[in-house]
Amino acid sequence: MKILVVGDPHGTKIKKVPKNLDLILVTGDVGKADLARKRFFENQGRKKQGLPELEENADFIKQVHGQIHGSTLEVLKHYSRFAPVYTLAGNVGIPAKNSSDEKKYGIKLPSTLAQVEKMKNVHVVKNRLRVLDGLRVGFLDNFADVCWYKEFGVDVSPTAKKETLKAKRILRRFGKDLDILLCHQPPYGVLDKVNFPGAPKHWKGKHAGSKVVLNYIKKYSPKYVFCGHIHEAKGKKKVGRTQVYNVGANGDYMVLDI
Repeated sequence: MKILVVGDPHGTKIKKVPKNLDLILVTGDVGKADLARKRFFENQGRKKQGLPELEENADFIKQVHGQIHGSTLEVLKHYSRFAPVYTLAGNVGIPAKNSSDEKKYGIKLPSTLAQVEKMKNVHVVKNRLRVLDGLRVGFLDNFADVCWYKEFGVDVSPTAKKETLKAKRILRRFGKDLDILLCHQPPYGVLDKVNFPGAPKHWKGKHAGSKVVLNYIKKYSPKYVFCGHIHEAKGKKKVGRTQVYNVGANGDYMVLDI
């Protein structure tokens, strides 16, 4: 079985896709989110200086959503020509029609998810176990692990506590004998160190991975773990009997023959 594993695309497509693929896995963050990313780090800098965050308006939200929407559809349509595609949403997300932004700003936004679900050969999988050509593949989507808040000195939110408990339950359900764990975040301390140029100084060198994922790997030893999220930490590393790959982003990929 020949599997193409694509790191967080962020709107970028592989120009020369390998031939004779049986399956394509994507680690999430399919769409381009440069506008949202830029605004996020601008506000991080303003917080550090004691300044108020930049306000968002309807026009800005439309631009952000439009950028993510169009690029997500384009990337998934491209890969669906070569083999069945199974993707996570990631933290950029694949927006659905019931977006809270529509109510907040009084605007109409297209449902990216609804259009993706109509595509042939494309599957968005969230927190489910699938058996694909005999392989047991667990899909764990992005979640707010409480360890991130503690690592970065941020007050732990109630949402993070709920999502962390939920992720633990999902991974327990996956159990042992998993061939592949596809997750957005890397395991804590493994290919997860923040070091990109635009990061706030107090973020650099810190670990942005998940302890929930790490503990699952140590206990159940899936054969392979594929992740993304921390793009600059691209690489591979063994954790016990498990081979972990941070596949990278923006056109990065790897081919696995099983």
